Amino acid sequence: MALWRGSAYAGFLALAVGCVFLLEPQLPSSALRSLWSSLQLGPAPPGPGSPEGRLAAAWDALIVRPARRWRRVAVGVNACVDVVLSGVKLLQALGLHPGNGKDHSILHSRNDLEEAFSHFLGKGAAAERFFSDKEAFSDIAQIASEFPGAQVLLCGPVGPKLHELLDDNVFVPPESLQEVDEFHLILEYQAEEEWGQFKAPHANRFIFSHDLSNGAMNMLEVFVSSLEEFQPDLVVLSGLHMMEGQSKELHRKRLLEVVTSISDIPMGIPVHLELASMTNRELMSSIVHQQVFPAVTSLGLNEQELLFLSQSASGPHSSLSSWHGVPDVGVVSDILFWILKEHGKSKSRASDLTRVHFHTLVYHILATVDGHWANQLAAVAAGARVAGTQACATETIDSSRVSLKAPREFLTSRLGAGTRVTLNPDEPVVTWHREGVSFHFTPVLVCTEPVRTVGLGDAISAEGLFYSEVHPH
Repeated sequence: MALWRGSAYAGFLALAVGCVFLLEPQLPSSALRSLWSSLQLGPAPPGPGSPEGRLAAAWDALIVRPARRWRRVAVGVNACVDVVLSGVKLLQALGLHPGNGKDHSILHSRNDLEEAFSHFLGKGAAAERFFSDKEAFSDIAQIASEFPGAQVLLCGPVGPKLHELLDDNVFVPPESLQEVDEFHLILEYQAEEEWGQFKAPHANRFIFSHDLSNGAMNMLEVFVSSLEEFQPDLVVLSGLHMMEGQSKELHRKRLLEVVTSISDIPMGIPVHLELASMTNRELMSSIVHQQVFPAVTSLGLNEQELLFLSQSASGPHSSLSSWHGVPDVGVVSDILFWILKEHGKSKSRASDLTRVHFHTLVYHILATVDGHWANQLAAVAAGARVAGTQACATETIDSSRVSLKAPREFLTSRLGAGTRVTLNPDEPVVTWHREGVSFHFTPVLVCTEPVRTVGLGDAISAEGLFYSEVHPH
């Protein structure tokens, strides 16, 4: 949402190498095996009986591979070169000074950038925005790319730099190649880092770009037309949020074309859609109502995207303006239930949607329509585990570098007949059921000094899908 270590989590983990095809001809060196090898984790150190050590050990016992595994995965259609650097240091290099902080749905100037960055740093929330001024963005991108300590992360339209960074096992259709790269700037900040009056409650990142190719989803038709020859077991899509930089007319036209293209994917192939930060409620409402949700099998999203989705489509708890601290488990559960009951597969509704993978900093929930998915207990645990290892840049969970911050007690619903749950680190996955929908909850072991924040959501969704098994229908 590596092929992999040498490609900086290109392709699936970035959920963004526009037309990427992954193969597994049953060989250890195959692309799919290589894809997942970077995620395979050894046993967690038990620690001195700490809740973190006990939980990590319990995960390792629970995480088992599914009986049926994906052999071929196609990933599209959002590709770019990410430049990752310190947000505070970049703003200082740009000569900007701390202000009062204000959200902007679209950035038009350096001042808008500073205000939006301040706003989200103060909340410790991830966000992504479109920068409308091409020349101003190019100037900022040039400064960022030359900045000491900046890292390039591969994350579709494939330009020369992106093509150079791709692993040899990533196959890109010739039609996806273009003369220039699309750059996204990733401004990271650490927990307790300060910018003027604002202090980050925890580490996160702010993303902005002037990306017109991905915004128009130029490679969607190329991607879908390539599937017939490739014959994947799973299709992973992302990039709908990039359309926010386009006009309202293009939104409507392109969404209809998106639905048509997804409908052209052969029946029986699951389609996972990874959502991302958005501000345009009309666009989000159209994604929900204009047949995009019914056309996909699975969704991945975080707490910002979940609440914005409910607000845009008049869902439960839509009167909430924002989350205050850790998102309430009962509220999250209610919205996930609404998504699957109102827009998911049922006897009376022509929809393929049967799975939603939700992730926030301190816990994850996998919600599925009964009878369609298996091994979800392992899938949700694996997704939470990789969040801790990737953030800390470790191969296994180091219990001395992570912290259990999930609520120790919570209600499973705020609207229905919710039950009260007490968290037990020795049994870290909690399951409950509601009218044909199953929920799997697990806490996250939060890295106390994260090395990276970008790409965690995509890694979580990728790992969750790897351990999932879909029942053929």
